Formats: sequence, structure tokens, C-alpha cells
Amino acid sequence: MKTGAVLVREGDAAPYVFNLTSGSLRVYKLLPDGRRQITGFLFAGDFLGLAIGESYVFSAEAMEPSTVCRFRKGPFRALVDVSAPLEHMLLHRTSHELAAAQNQMLLLGRKTAMERMASFLLDLPGHDPARPTAPGHVRLPMKRGEVADYLGLTIETVSRVLTRMKREGLILTPSPSELVVMRPERLRQHALGEV
Repeated sequence: MKTGAVLVREGDAAPYVFNLTSGSLRVYKLLPDGRRQITGFLFAGDFLGLAIGESYVFSAEAMEPSTVCRFRKGPFRALVDVSAPLEHMLLHRTSHELAAAQNQMLLLGRKTAMERMASFLLDLPGHDPARPTAPGHVRLPMKRGEVADYLGLTIETVSRVLTRMKREGLILTPSPSELVVMRPERLRQHALGEV
């Protein structure tokens, strides 16, 4: 898939399960007035479309060149039924997604802009284990506007917070798609609202 290619659209029939094998996707919902809420970013190893239902309840697009494996739901479920390791792995991933959804609700409901951005930067590297980076380095395949849509902020607020983080020596931004956390403990304090 090319950057920007649509994998699925909300409301489309959902006969498939997908496994992302390379690249990254943004998963989002559109509000009736056209605003977009990004609900997650997926990376190599993540599955998409596991929920039971006749249609997709989200849209998904490639943030960079990406590759997916597509499985029909029926045969995929039959495979899960006879493969205990696959069933265990999917249960583990589903539990992780549930915890991430709960953290996202806290992030959107109670945290300040600085706390949201700090939490995002600390959590993001753990979501892309297939492409490990040097300690403190954060790969950002998403644009600033996508970060804003994920964190429930405006792009201007994201830019202001990143500028403040740079000014305070918390981060460096060698390129638009890479960030280096210089003071992880201080950033963690911001994420927890201890500053």
C-alpha cells in the first residue's frame, strides 16, 4: 500500500481480518461534521478487523508504505480454534488493546496538553517493536495533525507543546519524523502530572 492508501472505510462490509506486516496505519472515525478522531496507530505485527460484526466500525489508512496480509474471517477463526499459540497471542494483543483504550480515555478526559504529549512520546516506541530504535529515539511516521487528532488537541497546541519541550531540554527534533527524548525522567514526571 502507498502512503495515504485506504485499507478499509467505516461502514464497509467486513469479511476480512488484516495483519500488518510492515509500515504503519492510522485508525480513525469521522464525526458527522467531518472532524476526525484518530483512535490508534498500528505497526508491524498488529491485527485489524478482529471484532465481530458485519461492517467495519473504523477507517484505516497507510501513514507510510505498508504491507498487510488479508485473511477471510471464517477460515481465520477456524485457524484460531485449532491453534492454541495463535489464540494465546490474539488474547494477549486484545488485552493490550483494551488497556490502551482505557489509557486513551484517561488521556483525553483528564490530562493537560503537556501531559498528553509526554505520555504519547513515552508510549509510542513500545507500539512498534519490529523497528526498534536507539534508547530515547522516537520514530514519528505520523504528521503533527495526526498526533493532534489522536490526542484531542489542535495542531497549534501540539506545536506549542513540542516547542516548550525543546526549550526545556526534554526533547530534540533532528527531523520531522524523528524525536530524541533527552530527559526521560522529567518527561515521565510531566506525563504523570507531577510537574
